[in-house]
Amino acid sequence: MTLQDFFAEHPKVAIAFSGGVDSAYLLYAAKRYAKKVRAYYVKSEFQPQFELDDAIRLAEELKADLQILRLDVLAVPRVSDNPSNRCYYCKKAIFSGIIRAAAADGFSVLLDGTNASDDAGDRPGMKALRELSVLSPLRECGLTKSMVRQLSREASLFTWDKPAYACLATRIPTGEKITAKKLEATEIAENFLFSLGFTDFRVRSQDGNAKIQLPEDQLAMLLEHRREILQKLGQYYKSVVLDLAVRG
Repeated sequence: MTLQDFFAEHPKVAIAFSGGVDSAYLLYAAKRYAKKVRAYYVKSEFQPQFELDDAIRLAEELKADLQILRLDVLAVPRVSDNPSNRCYYCKKAIFSGIIRAAAADGFSVLLDGTNASDDAGDRPGMKALRELSVLSPLRECGLTKSMVRQLSREASLFTWDKPAYACLATRIPTGEKITAKKLEATEIAENFLFSLGFTDFRVRSQDGNAKIQLPEDQLAMLLEHRREILQKLGQYYKSVVLDLAVRG
């Protein structure tokens, strides 16, 4: 099956839109092949502002209909407690919210950007999508991550080489309470490192301490900016350390 075939079968669709590589290409394909499409972006404490900015930019470039929904995800039972299956409760809340909004707008089919490279398995988040009958066209059509990137490049989507970016909650260890203050510190810290030119890194939080993980080829740059990083992150964390176990 091709995406053109898929949208011939599902001509009116809602898309759970994150502004990332996969959902961006899915929205592009839907705009091209579907008769009617609306994208829904859920802004919660788990998404940094730049993700929303990217989503708005892409929707404008594609002239796509975008609706932004707000969700206090930390008010969702079991999410802020951060159990090992936190993603299940989070995805269930986010996608349930999109389904309600889409239904009110006349859309009965909801799509997400899961691709053929994603390991569906028993991952908590995937379980929630299955329970809610969310369809994944990229996966159904056998499009892998690398294929999606190539197709996005050919379509001149600025997201084609956008690095993968897991939600802010993944920076906090399982079992440690997630708070708005911790998420804000993470966003500020990672935005600061982005501003210095770092890429493909994480600032993980553990008991009020920051642990930086980044590719080996950026270690020299980290040492070059050591003083200013300590000064900035020291405003939000008790200590700042480097995880030397991470390979570049």
